[in-house]
Amino acid sequence: MADLFPDTLPEGAAQPEPRADAPLADRLRPRALGEIVGQEHLTGPEGAIGRMVAAGRLSSMILWGPPGTGKTSIARLLADAVGMRFVAISAVFSGVADLKKAFTEADKAAEAGQRTLLFVDEIHRFNRAQQDGFLPFVERGTVTLVGATTENPSFELNAALLSRAQVLILHRLDAAALGKLLDKAEALQGPLPLTGEARAALVASADGDGRFLLNQAETIYAARVDEPLDPVALGSFLQRRVAVYDKDREGHYNLISAWHKSLRGSDPQAALYYLARMLVAGEEPLFVLRRLVRAAVEDIGLADPQALQQCLAAKDAYDFLGSPEGELAIVQACLYCATAPKSNAAYKAQKAAWRSAKDTGSLMPPQSILNAPTKLMKDIGYGRNYAYDHDAEDGFSGADYWPEEMEPQSYYDPVERGFEREVRKRMEWWEKRRRELRGDA
Repeated sequence: MADLFPDTLPEGAAQPEPRADAPLADRLRPRALGEIVGQEHLTGPEGAIGRMVAAGRLSSMILWGPPGTGKTSIARLLADAVGMRFVAISAVFSGVADLKKAFTEADKAAEAGQRTLLFVDEIHRFNRAQQDGFLPFVERGTVTLVGATTENPSFELNAALLSRAQVLILHRLDAAALGKLLDKAEALQGPLPLTGEARAALVASADGDGRFLLNQAETIYAARVDEPLDPVALGSFLQRRVAVYDKDREGHYNLISAWHKSLRGSDPQAALYYLARMLVAGEEPLFVLRRLVRAAVEDIGLADPQALQQCLAAKDAYDFLGSPEGELAIVQACLYCATAPKSNAAYKAQKAAWRSAKDTGSLMPPQSILNAPTKLMKDIGYGRNYAYDHDAEDGFSGADYWPEEMEPQSYYDPVERGFEREVRKRMEWWEKRRRELRGDA
């Protein structure tokens, strides 16, 4: 929830009442941990926070979750619950001087017997050196650190800092939790002028963000609507929330991962859903097409060679048509890949062959298959006894093409699906002919 509290509250001080003209989200802020909605897995008696409060002692923690899920409120109420002095700073607006001041004041408070909970909002925005600055004060207990972040701590926070703090994950607020927030708003402000369907649409538009939901509700209250709005009227009255999708952040990688795995898992409906999520949120279509090409060669391969052609054709069609018409070509390629037979045999073969190349170094191929453009090279045996396959029966000589110091390897193992079934038959026939020509049959 949004907060309008002072940055520092002494130990045991009660949270001040918000002003009458404060935003609705602030007037509805929880007054106790039990009033936090949607995070009962943390704040309940069996949750990590509930257990710490019951014991009367907090450990440093990182609260990781989407916007509007209660991270700031939890931090403030934690300080109240265990009688700690509360200090809040934001990594967006604070620098080294602010941190030094906070630590100095915490040291003085400790001498007076006051423990300090230091809440750092957007902690991932501090650079690595600044994050390292927390370590000595956390280690010796000068402060109990509670950091809040919307980004994956594994990527954004120092390993040393993470090793000294628990990472607690806050859930995106579901429809039931968001409904409770609207119930509280209506208890304070009166019924929202919405039909039942419009109320459900308002909850859905929040995309799990409680603060956004209450801000939208406040906008509706302020408009003093005469007749209840239906979903269509609500949609024209309010702008729908833009999906959370930072192209260089975890939301980006989560959707790409979900999409790729849906393609691999032959679920065209889920693949189409995640494709829509990305494109609607503003993802660059050419990035999506590059990932689609990768899926075609990694997860389909020769089980359906046309998959790669479909993806490249979709890229050309998008280049030619642009948005939004060209996006249909991306959809077509997506559906083709999702419904194609799957094989990662080429992908596995590449990895195995690359390992062999690194392990074997610079072994010389057999002299019989080396070109001999000069007399000297012919004299020393280059090209001698080369078997020209087109002259052999069935167009197959069965020659050994491997370096003398290396046993023949098997990297590519076609699957019994799609076109690779035919490739497998060919390879089995060639192997049978090799054994016959060697006299092993």
